[in-house]
Amino acid sequence: MSTRTTFGPRAPLTPAAKRPEAELRPLSLRSNFAWTLTGNILYNVCQAGWIVVLAKMGNPEMVGRFGMGLAVTAPVVMFTRLQLRSIQATDARDEYRFGDYLSLRLISTAVAMAVIALIASSAVLFADYHRGDVSAWLAIALMRASEGVSDCIYGLLQKWERLDLISRSMMIKGPTSVIALAAMIRVTHNVAWGALGIMAAWTALMFLYDVRNARRIMRARGIVEDLSLRTLWSGRLPVLRRLTWLALPLGFVALLDSLNVNVPRYVIQGHMGLAALGYFTAISSVTVGGNMTVASLATSASPRLSRHYVDDIAGFKRLTWKLVQFGIVLGGGVLLIALLFGRQLLTVLYTAEYAHVDVFAWLMAAAGLGYVARFLVYSMTAARYLRAQTPLYALSLGILGGLSLWLIPSHGLLGAAWAAFGGTLILLVGAIAVNLHAIRTRSAALAAEAVQPSLPSDWT
Repeated sequence: MSTRTTFGPRAPLTPAAKRPEAELRPLSLRSNFAWTLTGNILYNVCQAGWIVVLAKMGNPEMVGRFGMGLAVTAPVVMFTRLQLRSIQATDARDEYRFGDYLSLRLISTAVAMAVIALIASSAVLFADYHRGDVSAWLAIALMRASEGVSDCIYGLLQKWERLDLISRSMMIKGPTSVIALAAMIRVTHNVAWGALGIMAAWTALMFLYDVRNARRIMRARGIVEDLSLRTLWSGRLPVLRRLTWLALPLGFVALLDSLNVNVPRYVIQGHMGLAALGYFTAISSVTVGGNMTVASLATSASPRLSRHYVDDIAGFKRLTWKLVQFGIVLGGGVLLIALLFGRQLLTVLYTAEYAHVDVFAWLMAAAGLGYVARFLVYSMTAARYLRAQTPLYALSLGILGGLSLWLIPSHGLLGAAWAAFGGTLILLVGAIAVNLHAIRTRSAALAAEAVQPSLPSDWT
């Protein structure tokens, strides 16, 4: 490979380069949304299928051990990922090369593994955790490390608007992970080996499919870059420092968002044990499909929201309201399903002992609030109200943590569901307030421009 990168002005393709890869043109917004929605829903349904496998083939303690592994590793992993994929996909000026993103992802993944290993060691030495529990944490961390490298490749594909390639990868990744987990649990009856089975399947897919697609895209776009290990580290430190500083605020937002999901699980495990955590993990995993529907729709609508905020505030309000209405309908639908068919659904998915219907209903109510809140957070991002997100998530986390410590010891899993509802309600109220402020501020700026045209000075 060449040692020079041609990010920036694109080198014209030579006749020899005009092979099928050169026809990898960007897809339409509608096609990308359809592919994204399909891939995300299938992938996340399969992730919920992990819990089904553990519940059917194992016991609540195994589900709890897996859930605790996810709860311990997720905040560390999400913070160290720094939401690089979002930054990479929106790097329209080619300020950074693919190799820069890949280098930082590999470094941050190594840091995450070291931190998780330290947490695991401390849990064994100072908190009397069993080695079998923390071995599951380390195996899940390795699984998430493989996922993180693929996520960096997805950023390249997303940048060039080929979300179909991402979705196809996820549509393979989801079922193969369920098969790998089921096979390893059947043979070993061990959560750590199950997670390692998922990691092996994902790593094989990454090299056989994702890397191949990345190379095709780079050839099609005339991007020549040396991605050998030597050049991934050589001379990149100043660039990686700038990229890290750019991405760090989004890393903190991802950390807080992850803690908002996992804090009740820490308290449940500490006060009630692994079996209770297994029940809670299984019940809460049912919300995954709705979250992915929200993420797919909001991601597709974000560019248009951003344009409307600049020059058509009425359009911004209309589109935001449509998203909110969709969130209300979706949330009302899942709550209705929980109230009418909760016992039957949980029994079919898991077993009758998981059918805590009251807990399920409150978690679905919290999920419904969360769907609306997430749409409003996306509209905040489109309006470039980025700094407001960190204190908003921090406030929500504080309320959630306080309610968890107060309610879980006295009310068990129902108290955890109430805490989740309270924390999400605070997030929703705060997001509404920020959006109203953003709309008023921009409306005033546009009105002033209509009288005396000038550049807005503080709307970002």
